Amino acid sequence: MSKVISVNAGSSSLKFQLFDMPSETVLTSGQAERIGLDEGIFTIKVNGEKFVKNLPIKDHKVAVNLLLEALIEHKIVNSLDEIDAAGHRIVQGGSYFDSSVKVDDDVVSKVEELCELAPLHNPAHLVCYNAFKEALPNIGHVFVFDTAFHQTMTAESYLFPVPYEWYTDYKIRRYGAHGTSHQYVSQRCAQLMNRDIKDMNIITCHLGNGASITAVKGGKCVNTSMGLTPLGGIMMGTRSGDIDPTVVFYMMKKLGCTPDEMDVYLNKKSGMLGVSGISSDARDIEDAVKAGNERAILTQELYVNRVINVIGGYVMQMGSVDAIVFTAGLGENDANLRGKILKALTSGLGLSIDYEANNVRGKENCVSNDDSKVVVWVIPTNEEVVIARDTVRILGL
Repeated sequence: MSKVISVNAGSSSLKFQLFDMPSETVLTSGQAERIGLDEGIFTIKVNGEKFVKNLPIKDHKVAVNLLLEALIEHKIVNSLDEIDAAGHRIVQGGSYFDSSVKVDDDVVSKVEELCELAPLHNPAHLVCYNAFKEALPNIGHVFVFDTAFHQTMTAESYLFPVPYEWYTDYKIRRYGAHGTSHQYVSQRCAQLMNRDIKDMNIITCHLGNGASITAVKGGKCVNTSMGLTPLGGIMMGTRSGDIDPTVVFYMMKKLGCTPDEMDVYLNKKSGMLGVSGISSDARDIEDAVKAGNERAILTQELYVNRVINVIGGYVMQMGSVDAIVFTAGLGENDANLRGKILKALTSGLGLSIDYEANNVRGKENCVSNDDSKVVVWVIPTNEEVVIARDTVRILGL
């Protein structure tokens, strides 16, 4: 038996699970949320009981320290030396990595090089890795790449219509993200439906502060919404998603800003935050909608529009769809916004939704009726167990 900790850092979150492997017994789990905002939330589960701290979490290093302190404080381990290995989610592997790898200096160097392709993620991943390496210097570490699952896309899906030399010389292409999540929930969906995933077309919607939608045909990714970086695709918490490229250089001229300053606008000041003027957190937007705030209402309407446009395109690409899966923070927990997306899809896809069943948070549930032409599921993602499995396999534990 080995104790393996799975570390899953998002742009504003840090999820973790400590496993006994290979039994996949979860010893503890939890997350740090709203990292970088005025009020953060740290949660850890111990023997089925949740312990919550509300406090500012300045950055991901602070989140890691909170996690390591909590492991000792709650006697989950007597010493950090009891942990045998750590697996880390990495968003961007570029063209270097098409599978998970054991971490060494060369791997770290390549991930650092790719930071400009995932500016909200790869730096945070490396902060977490270095914090764990400092606290646990004698264990093996594995990087598990979000981009790996999307390597099955063919050229018509991953190429951009720009000068071809940009691809051959600079590797400009669609890489996607959240691959570990899309892989897990699509496989879990097939299991729940007692079907062979090789015979299924599934659309997986990973909707969180960062968000992406993926078309999975026969168990393999054939298209995904994020692009060269996690800035592409649908609108997100602080990211614009796809926009007319003219907006970029037009507004650079108007504002007199540099490329780096424009990067901040699009990655950190757009999306739900930019449209609403309230927050990047969908929960805050929902509260404002209930209070009748017009910009919050517009934010939700815009979000729904962007999501259904992508789903509709993927149905056409695959020819049909057997199931749609909602996952991640918003996808699993925001029944209201999920319901709005499903209502917008109902006539086009022949959906029949049980809206009482849709009123679910954070647990597996089929939310479509038996007569629905497409089965709709809410499936909490479990990227951490995929990370732990790869860590054990690669390190030979």
